[in-house]
Amino acid sequence: MIKSVIKNRVGSMIYVVGTLIRGLSSQTYSEKAFGITPEQYLILLLIIENEGVYQRQICEHTLKDRANVARIVEILLQKGFIEKTPDSNGRRIYKIVATQKGKALTDIIAPHDLELKKIITNGLTQEEIEITKRTLNKIKANIIDKVKLQI
Repeated sequence: MIKSVIKNRVGSMIYVVGTLIRGLSSQTYSEKAFGITPEQYLILLLIIENEGVYQRQICEHTLKDRANVARIVEILLQKGFIEKTPDSNGRRIYKIVATQKGKALTDIIAPHDLELKKIITNGLTQEEIEITKRTLNKIKANIIDKVKLQI
């Protein structure tokens, strides 16, 4: 029998839960044929909520490296979900905005995303959810400045 060190290690537990959530989300998005991945959807939402955001800011908010964000932005651009508009301060700097097509897609996905949230938080009280969020934010604050990220 394999002894589980995972159940007693906070970092391992967070990793396993994150993997399961990503798997469930990917499975759902694939089954529903949204034409977008959960990761792309998250970035599209960030763009909608922060109209005119820069690619660098997306990196900072998502903690994703530039190459990964550039790839996702390019995919969203090709699918017509976003547009890049030149910034007045620099010729190679672009503000990113969502198109009507991108906004319409988020309206389609939102109810399914809400269902995923219900599955993930089933059996938890609102207080437990808030405590979990606060706890995860404290853990993040404890380590964010100790990790050398290439953003």
